Amino acid sequence: MNRKSGQLNLSGRSLTEVPDSVWRLNIDVPEEATSVSLDNTEDRWWDQTELTKLILASNWLTALSDDIRNFSALTVLDLHDNRLESLPDGLSELKNLQKLDISHNRLTSCPDCVCRLCGLVSLQVAHNQMESLGDGIGDLYQLQNFTTIYFYATFKIFAEFVLSFQDISNNQLGSLPHGLGYLTKLIKLNVSNNKITEIPPEIGCMNGLKFLDLTHNQVNSVPEDMGNLMHLEQLYIRHNQLQELPALTNCVALKELHLGNNIICEITLEHLQQLKSVSVLDLRDNKIPSLPEDITVLQVLERLDLTNNNLTGLPYSLGTINTLKSIVVDGNPMKSIRRDIVMRGTMELKKYLRSRLEVPVEPVSNPKGVVSSKGQSGVIGGGGDGINAHEVGQFKNLDYSGRQAIDIPEDVLQVAVKGEVTSVNLSKNNITSFPVSLVQLTETLKELMLGRNKLTVLHSDIGKFGRLTMLDLRNNALSDLPCEVADLQELREIVLSCNRFMQLPTVLYKLKKLEILFASDNKIEVIDADGLCQLPVLGTLDLQNNSINQVPPELGNCLQLKSLQISGNLFRNPRPAILAKGTPALLEYLRSRIVSS
Repeated sequence: MNRKSGQLNLSGRSLTEVPDSVWRLNIDVPEEATSVSLDNTEDRWWDQTELTKLILASNWLTALSDDIRNFSALTVLDLHDNRLESLPDGLSELKNLQKLDISHNRLTSCPDCVCRLCGLVSLQVAHNQMESLGDGIGDLYQLQNFTTIYFYATFKIFAEFVLSFQDISNNQLGSLPHGLGYLTKLIKLNVSNNKITEIPPEIGCMNGLKFLDLTHNQVNSVPEDMGNLMHLEQLYIRHNQLQELPALTNCVALKELHLGNNIICEITLEHLQQLKSVSVLDLRDNKIPSLPEDITVLQVLERLDLTNNNLTGLPYSLGTINTLKSIVVDGNPMKSIRRDIVMRGTMELKKYLRSRLEVPVEPVSNPKGVVSSKGQSGVIGGGGDGINAHEVGQFKNLDYSGRQAIDIPEDVLQVAVKGEVTSVNLSKNNITSFPVSLVQLTETLKELMLGRNKLTVLHSDIGKFGRLTMLDLRNNALSDLPCEVADLQELREIVLSCNRFMQLPTVLYKLKKLEILFASDNKIEVIDADGLCQLPVLGTLDLQNNSINQVPPELGNCLQLKSLQISGNLFRNPRPAILAKGTPALLEYLRSRIVSS
C-alpha cells in the first residue's frame, strides 16, 4: 500500500480471496514502525493517510469480507472483472464512497447495500446477470441535497453532487424500476443489451438526463412521459421493436436520435414536428417506404441515415435543407433516382433534388438564434445590419452570416459576450483571417461556423476554444491546420470540405472525441489508415471527390466507422459495386485484402 496516497492496487493477481492483512491495514501497526526513526518525517507511519482507493479488479474473487467496513475513508472501490455473486452488508457503511465499479461479475440483482451508499457519484454494474435493479435504487434521490465538484462530458466543472450510472448494460434486466424517477440529477443512463420490454413512465421525471441508451432490448413503444425530458440531448433506441417514431413532445434539447434496426414503417409530419432540434437522425435498417415532403421542418438536420429501408425515392424538398451535410441511402430500392447520382455524394444528391422542384425553393437555414429584424427594438450591429440583442441572449446563438463582413463589429461581439452565446455562425462572409476578437467567447462557445469565407490560414488562437464541439471550415482556401487544434479535446465534428488539403492534417488524429469528419472536395491523395484508427469514436468519414488513388486495406480495421464515403476518387478498387453495398461490407472487404505477415 502507498501510505502517502492512500491507494492499494491488488488487481490482476489471481486472488480467490482478499488476505486478512488487507482488511486490518487501518488497525495493525506496520512492522516498519519498530525500526523507523522518530526524526524521519517521511517514515512516520502514524501520519500517513487512511486508505481511500482500493482496486481489486481482474481477480477470481467470489466473495468480499464484511470487514470492508473497516475502510470508512474509502472513496473509490473497483471490483470489476471478478466472480462476485453478492456483496457484504458492511459495504453500506462506506459513507464516503463516491465511485463503485462492480461490472463484469455474477450479480443477479443490485444489492441493497449499494442503495444505501448516499455518497455515490459513479456506479457501474455492466456485464452482470442482473434480472432486476429494485426500487431501492430510487432511494439515492437524497444525493441532490449535497454539493461537490464533478468532472463530466463537455462541462469543465459540474458543481452538483450527481449520481452517474455510467453503465448498467449487458445484464438480464426485463424491466426498469419505477424508482428511477427519483433520480432527478442523473445525467447518463445506459441500459443497452438487456431484455427490457417496457419503459416506466416515471422516466419522464429524470429531469437531468442528457444521454439515454436503450439499444439492444425488446422495447416496442415509448411512454409519452419520455417527452418531458427537456434536457435530453442523445437518445439511442437501436435494435428494438419500435413500429413508429417515439413521441418526444418537449425534448427541446434533443440533438441526436438513433432509431436504427427497428420495424418502423411510417414517418408522418406529426412525428417530425417533435424533432425540430435534431441534427442527427438515424433511421437505418427499418421498413420505411417514403419520407414526407414536410421533412423540411427539420431545419437544423445535419446527418440523415436511411440505409437499408424500402425507399424508392426521396422528397425533392430534402435538397433544400441547407444544414444537411450527410444523406446515406445505401441498400434502398431507389427507382426515381439513378444510382450514379446517389454515388456522387450528399451535395450532388441535394443539388439533383433541388433541380427537380417545379418551383424554386430557397434553402432552409437555421431559424434558431439571431435573425435580421431591422426596425425592431433591441436591434443593433454593424450600421444597422439587424442583430436582435434579446434573441442572441435568449437562444445563445449569434448568426452573423451572409453579410459580406470582413470582421465582427465590436457592438455585435459585445452582445454575444453578454449573452454567453454557445454558437456563432460567420459563414458566407469575406473573412480572410480568423477574428481574434472571438477569444472573448472561449468560456462559452461550443459551435463555430466559418464556412464559405476566404481563409487561407487558421490562426493558432483556435486552440483556446477548449469547449468547441463543432467547427465548420468548409469552402475556404485552407491547406493545413495549426498544431493548436490538438487542444480542442471536446471536438466531435469538423467540416473541412471544399478546401485545398493535400492530406488530412495529422493533428486531427489527436482529437479522441471526434465523431464526424467531412473532408470531401479537396485534393487529398492518401488515406492514413493508422491515423484514422487512432480516433476511437469516429463514426462518419467523408472523403468523396478527392484525388485518392489507393484505398489501404488497413482502413478496414477502423471498426468504429458507421458511414464511410469515398466515391468520386481516382482509385479503381474497391469497385463501385462494393461501395454500393454500404460501409460494413466495404470495411469487411478491405480487411479481407490485408496480407498476413
